[in-house]
Amino acid sequence: MAVKENGWKERQAALMAAYPTWPRRTLSDHIDEAAKKYLERPYLITRKKIYSYREVLARVDQAAKGLMALGIKAREHVILWMGNYAESVFLTLALNKIGAVVIPLNFMLKEVELKELWQDSDAVAVIFNDRLGRTDYVRMVENICPELKGAGSPPDGYAEFPKLRNIICYSPEEKVYQGLVSLSALYDGGKEIRKEELHQRQAASAYPDEICHILYTSGTVGAPKGAMLTHDMLLRNAYISGLGRSVGEGQCIYCPLPLYHVFALVEGILTPTFVGGSVVVDEQFAPSEAIHLMEKNRVQELLCVPSILLALLNCPEKAEHRLESLRTIFCAATPAPRPIWERVRREFGSREMLTGYGMTEVSAATVMTSPDDSLEVLSTRVGRLLPANCSGLPEFGGRNVQYKVVDPVTGEELPAGSKGEFICRGNIVSKGYYKRPLETGALIDKDGWLHTGDLGIIHADGLFELSGRSKEIYRVSGESVMPKEVEDVLTSYQKVNQAYVVGVPDSVSTEIGAAFIELNPGEKATRKEILEFARARLAKFKLPKYVFFIRHDDLPFTSTGKIQKFLLVEKATVLKSNGLGYVGSESDAEIS
Repeated sequence: MAVKENGWKERQAALMAAYPTWPRRTLSDHIDEAAKKYLERPYLITRKKIYSYREVLARVDQAAKGLMALGIKAREHVILWMGNYAESVFLTLALNKIGAVVIPLNFMLKEVELKELWQDSDAVAVIFNDRLGRTDYVRMVENICPELKGAGSPPDGYAEFPKLRNIICYSPEEKVYQGLVSLSALYDGGKEIRKEELHQRQAASAYPDEICHILYTSGTVGAPKGAMLTHDMLLRNAYISGLGRSVGEGQCIYCPLPLYHVFALVEGILTPTFVGGSVVVDEQFAPSEAIHLMEKNRVQELLCVPSILLALLNCPEKAEHRLESLRTIFCAATPAPRPIWERVRREFGSREMLTGYGMTEVSAATVMTSPDDSLEVLSTRVGRLLPANCSGLPEFGGRNVQYKVVDPVTGEELPAGSKGEFICRGNIVSKGYYKRPLETGALIDKDGWLHTGDLGIIHADGLFELSGRSKEIYRVSGESVMPKEVEDVLTSYQKVNQAYVVGVPDSVSTEIGAAFIELNPGEKATRKEILEFARARLAKFKLPKYVFFIRHDDLPFTSTGKIQKFLLVEKATVLKSNGLGYVGSESDAEIS
C-alpha cells in the first residue's frame, strides 16, 4: 500500500524545522555537508546514469584537483560553455570549491557574441563541449582563436584574449582535439594533487560573501551584462525557493532548463540539496523523452517555462505514460495564460501549480504563488514575497528582500495599490554588473534599491501583478501605452495564441504601436478583424497601427522563453519602412 505523502504545508514546515538557524557557508561547504548527510541517496540523474551524493562529491573533488593542477587560482574567472551534461554540474561545483568564479555561457551563442563575452569576462580558462546536436563547437572556438588551427599542442597564448591560458574540451565520445586540453587529461593531471592540498584551498576560499558566479543576463532589452552573485546569495535563494515550492524530503525534480541560467542553477541544482533530493538533467529537451524520464524516475516536480510546458502538453506520447508522481509544476520566467494552466490540471492532474517572479540580479525567484492559489491568481498574478524562515534578516522585515513601487520617471514611492516600477533591496541582490560601473549605478541607487525595470502593482493581499517593462512603454502623441495591456486584449481574442506589442518611431505621433500576432493552429484572421475586436476594448491611441502575423518559430525568444522585444522593434521598423503591416492597407491578407 502506498504511503500518503504530506501536504504542502507539512512539507514546508518540515523544511523550516530542519534549519532553525542559517548556516552561512560557501557552496562547496554546503555540498560537502549534504554529501555527508545523504551519502548514497541519488542526487544527479541523467539519461545514462544516476549519481549519488557521494559519487557527485568524488567527481567534484577529482575535477577540483585537476583545475588546481592546471593552475587555476582563487578568484580567477573560468567560462563554462556547455550543454546540460553531468560534467557541467561537477565542474561548476569544483570551481566553487577552489574559489574560482564560474561564468556559465549560453550554448546557443554565435561566434560574434561569444567573442565579446570571452573578452568581457577576463576568463583565464574556457571549458566547452565539442558538439551538441548539429553544432560543431570546436570549429567555432578555432574561428575565435586562430592560434588553435594546426596547433599540435596548446598555444602559449591568445592574441585577442590576453588573460586566457587554457581551453579545455569535453567530448562525450572521448575524442581528442589538437591544441585543446581534454577533460580526461584535466582529471588525470589532478592525481598529483593531494587531498590535503584541496582541503587547504577550500578552507582558504571559505568566504560566503565572495563572488562565485557571474551570470550574463539574457539580453531581453539589449546587450548581456554580467551580474555578480555570491555563495550566500545563491544558497539563501535556493532555500527560500524550496520553502515556496514546499520541497519535500528526497524529492525528485525534472529540470530541462539550461544549466547556464540562474533558474536551473538555484531552483534545479541547489534547492534539492536542502532535503536530500535529486534533480534530473537532460542534455537536449525532447518532449517524448522528457515524459519517459519523468515516469522512469517518478519525478515529483517539473521546473519549466511556458514553451516547455506547452510542448509537453502537446506531446502525442503523453497518454502512453503514467505520471501519477508528478505533484508540482513550477512554470516561470514569463507568464503562462490561463488555458495552459487549465490543461495542466486536466491532463497532468498536478495538484500543485506555481508561478513566480525574479531575475538574475536577485539570484532567481523572490516572489511565488502558493500551491492553493486559484487558476485566476496563477494567470493574473506572479505571487507573494517568499517566506525566509532563518535565512531572513530583521532589516528586510524578516525576509531576504523588500519591494516597493515607485514612479518610473521621478523615482518617488507610490501609495499602496498604485501601478509603478518594482524596486527591491536585500541580502540576495546582486553586487552589480562586472566592469559596468555606469550600468550598475543605473541599476542600484545610492540607498541600495535595485530598479528592476518591471512595472506592476503590489495589491493589498500581498500579491504582485506584472504589467510590463518600463523600457517597453511608448508614447503616442504624448499618451503612454503599456504594451502588456494591449497584449492582454489581443490574446483574449479566440483566434490568437500569442501577441507581442512594441513601439516604433513615427514622424507624426513620435511613436506608434506594432503588434506581432501568432494565431492558434489552423486559424485564419485579418488585420482588420483583429483591430475591430481590440477597438471595442481599448482607447484609440492604444490601438496598434501595424499588425504582423508571425509563426512561433520566427519569434525571437531567449533560451528561457523570454521574448526579446528589442529585436521585435528592429523587425517592425524594417517591415514598416517597407510598407508592410499597416492595418488600413489593401494587402490585408489572411494567414493560416
